[in-house]
Amino acid sequence: MENKTAVTALSALAQESRLAVFRLLVQNGPDGLNPGVIAEHLDIPLPTLSFHLKTLAQSGLVSTVQEGRFIRYRADMAAFNRLTDFLLEDCCGGELQRCATPNTDQ
Repeated sequence: MENKTAVTALSALAQESRLAVFRLLVQNGPDGLNPGVIAEHLDIPLPTLSFHLKTLAQSGLVSTVQEGRFIRYRADMAAFNRLTDFLLEDCCGGELQRCATPNTDQ
């Protein structure tokens, strides 16, 4: 993954409503949700939700499927996994198992 792609994805998630939408889509897995259900569940007006869904889709973190007159939105878990892999690829000098050590400085 290139830095620019990661920044775009992280920017899309760096907003409270978009993060809530993405997390809701993750919870619903491959079934996804239509905008009406998302709007109702998160209490977001449809025009505002439309803007957020467009941003998430443009970032590559959300995919769409046309179902007649409706669009179903799904979290693109492959894209999200690529993002997390990118963020962790150099963790602990490439020794990812070292990063799992609990922090005892709490």
